[in-house]
Amino acid sequence: MKSKEDKKEAGFLYKHRYLIARRVVQLSIISLYIAGNVYGWKILQGNLSASKIFDVIPMADPYATLQMFAAGVIVGTDVLIGAAIVIIFYGLIGGRAFCSWVCPINMVTDLANWIRVKTGLHREEWQLRISRKLRYWILGISLVLSALIAVPAFEFVSPISMLHRGLIFGMGMGWAAVLAVFLFDLFVTKNGWCGHICPLGGFYSLITKPSAIRVKHDADKCTLCLNCKNVCPEKQVLHMIGKESVFVTSGECINCARCIEVCNDDALNFGFRYKPQGKKEEGKND
Repeated sequence: MKSKEDKKEAGFLYKHRYLIARRVVQLSIISLYIAGNVYGWKILQGNLSASKIFDVIPMADPYATLQMFAAGVIVGTDVLIGAAIVIIFYGLIGGRAFCSWVCPINMVTDLANWIRVKTGLHREEWQLRISRKLRYWILGISLVLSALIAVPAFEFVSPISMLHRGLIFGMGMGWAAVLAVFLFDLFVTKNGWCGHICPLGGFYSLITKPSAIRVKHDADKCTLCLNCKNVCPEKQVLHMIGKESVFVTSGECINCARCIEVCNDDALNFGFRYKPQGKKEEGKND
């Protein structure tokens, strides 16, 4: 680990190492989907709703699959297997990393947030206050609507699906939905879409609480500069800062590592939440 002084003097690449890694992953996934559609590559074909890796391993959006169940759609075995694979990976290993490492809308909302900070629009008094619980209400309502209208309700209006399919097959009117998310995050509230509205993020928050890869806080190193809370898109998950040495166990953490990058005290780092023997590290869960 770098010392506090080393981290302060570190170059751009080190300070933004996780941001760069996230962009590489996001753009690589999009590129592979495009190559699968345009050139017939078998590495990754389909879209975020349903796809196959090497034309063998199925992958499916579990939230979209749940909507199809609610709508009474007959779901194929490969879709069920694909949804199970995704749930197992994020639920037991990666946490809510889909939102920060895979979802293409994350790049749009991050751009809006960057502009907010650079222009001063991020000031608290200029933000519309929206409950983070709203995404869970939208999640529930989308399932009820799916059952009532017999189609996956959120998939028809999802900016995530519109952007991803648009990048692969052509945007069309999808740009309107993406622009709406960008303007909402820019002018209405910080992290408005991902942190307050998106039901897919809400769904992953509910299923990823047991995940093993987590941010660990070391209270002995923390100087309470609060840089981590200032950049965290889900700052409520960092309630332990300066108080106790524990893992961030909330399912709402998106494992984006912004907090790790800005912590000059080396008080925050990724860790494996469970010991090899199956016992948890010392400290309370939230």
